[in-house]
Parts: sequence; C-alpha cells; structure tokens
Amino acid sequence: MALPKIDTPIYDLTLPLSKKLIRFRPFLVKEQRNLMMAMESDDKETIQKNIKQVLHNCTLTENVDIDSLPILDIEYYFIQLRARSVGEVVENKYRCENVVNGAPCGHLMENKFNLLEIKVNQSDVKDEIQLTDKISIKLSYPKFSVLNASAQIETATDMAFEMIVSSIVYIFDGEQFYYANEVAKEEMVEFIESLNTDQFGKIEEFFDNLPTLNKTLEMDCGKCGFHHTIEVEGLENFFG
Repeated sequence: MALPKIDTPIYDLTLPLSKKLIRFRPFLVKEQRNLMMAMESDDKETIQKNIKQVLHNCTLTENVDIDSLPILDIEYYFIQLRARSVGEVVENKYRCENVVNGAPCGHLMENKFNLLEIKVNQSDVKDEIQLTDKISIKLSYPKFSVLNASAQIETATDMAFEMIVSSIVYIFDGEQFYYANEVAKEEMVEFIESLNTDQFGKIEEFFDNLPTLNKTLEMDCGKCGFHHTIEVEGLENFFG
C-alpha cells in the first residue's frame, strides 16, 4: 500500500525588478537540510549553488532562467520562499554599541520581525548614461550569474569590472548600437578601461544607487535603555 501524499501549497509572486510572475511551492525538508549545510559551510560559492538549486526546484513557472534574473529579484524571491517554507518570523541579535562610561554597552538585543514585511528600497537610478555628447551606454541590473563568476575572481576591482561589463546592454555612438551580446567581452572591457574618471564615475553611480532590500528595526537596549534605529539591508543580514 502506498503512503499518503501531502498536498503542497502554491504561491504567486511578482518579482520587483523584472516584474516576472513566479509560481512556486515551499521547499521540502531535504532541500532545507541542504541549505542549512551550505550555510554552515560559510562558503559563498556553495551557498549560491544551493540557493540556485532550491529556487530551481521550487519554481513551478516554466522557462524561468534563474541566472538571468537580477540579483535583487533572487534575494527577494528567496526571502519569500524562506518565509513560506519555514516561517515568516525570524529572530536576530544585535549588539548595543551605545557608549556608557567611556565604553560600548555590548548588550545583545533580540529582535523579531516578519520577513514578508521586507520592502525593496527603489531609487531613481537611470539605466542609460550619457558619457559624451555622442556616446551613451545602457546598463541592466546585475544578474545572478555574476555571483557565480565571482568565485573565480580574486580582487574587488576585478569583481567591479566583471559586474559592469556583464551589465552592459548596449553602447550607442549616436549612429549605431553595439549590443553586448554581439561584441566580444574583451572589447567591452577595453571600452570601460578607456573611460576617464568622470565618465567611469557616472557608471559607478548607477551601481551605487541600485535598489536594495530594506527593513527598519526599532529596539531598546535592555541594559542601558538606549533606543536603536537599525537599517538592515542585504540578504545575508536578514538571517544573522
């Protein structure tokens, strides 16, 4: 006699940047175990591979390419998946840094918050940047595939260049469009390296002002009584 099967709930989610509608199921115990083992390894490449595999397994919508989605969409999706799979409320600890009698208080404060209340902090960032009177460049939000490539990149500078080059949609010289998927990567790198500091700064501004996941926490230290307002950003900081 076959064992009974448990019905799995199905959820719909619209990703904040790509606006894709995703239908998904909660992750299973075996998938949660693999995630926990990856998190305990403290290896970024292992964590990213397991997050990608779990998202792939749980996504019921066909033809969703996880690698091509913006990093923030992946982070938002994973938080929603974690909330629906394990529980909406997480508890984190924060150390009080308020100075008392010349030294930090140091008290550990516990705070609970709902993962479903995490919002996307959208900024008015322009994806088409005018570099000269004639030449402009169009950028896209960094894709999840960039994180996979980061495991083989040794320096922060090289990582920044990899992110910029992989985010180029096209370059326009006033007459012709040069699409990144039709141009050798080496040529794109050479183009970025040929920019002056002001032009490169305009591109950096785009990446400095990318949307982020954000949650504002309010709490009082149980030892010194100091009131804290803590801005939490980034996937890893929501599960600290």
